[in-house]
Amino acid sequence: MKKGKLFIISGASGVGKSTVLSKVMDGRSDLQFSVSATTRPPRPGEQDGVNYYFVTNEAFEQMIREDAFLEYDAHNQCWYGTPAAQVEEKLQHGHVILDIEPVGAFNVQRKRPDATLIFIEAPSWEELERRLRGRGDTSEEQIAIRLERAKWEMEQKEKYHYVVVNDQADACADKILHIIAEKADME
Repeated sequence: MKKGKLFIISGASGVGKSTVLSKVMDGRSDLQFSVSATTRPPRPGEQDGVNYYFVTNEAFEQMIREDAFLEYDAHNQCWYGTPAAQVEEKLQHGHVILDIEPVGAFNVQRKRPDATLIFIEAPSWEELERRLRGRGDTSEEQIAIRLERAKWEMEQKEKYHYVVVNDQADACADKILHIIAEKADME
């Protein structure tokens, strides 16, 4: 089997990335989802090695010193990173999808210029705000912070190879699968 390709998916909080990515991955043995490492504690139902690799601060810092990450960053006083060896291993068995923020995406692109960057956006600013508010589990303060960050993230979309609008999750997933198929055939 030929080596897979690396795809980086980004999008602001509230664009429906998780829903779209679950549809992209559904039943696809040729697609591998990269599991990030984090220092945050597991949430109920999360499993080590499935949702994240849960590691201590000391272990994460050691991985940084060993240059073991394609990218890493801190969010809400916890570290998150993409283990390079795990991505390389998964690329031997198919295409790999990373779900990371723009800063991480650009850091990976510096190390892996062959990566394809795909940005998912909401159909409108109003729809993005409606989706964030519709979750019902986020305070007004958190919504304001996420919307401010979303403005910056949306300004970064021009640096991506593809921008896909998520006006309907199935159609958005189909567009992403079309991009993956197209890039997989280019060698």
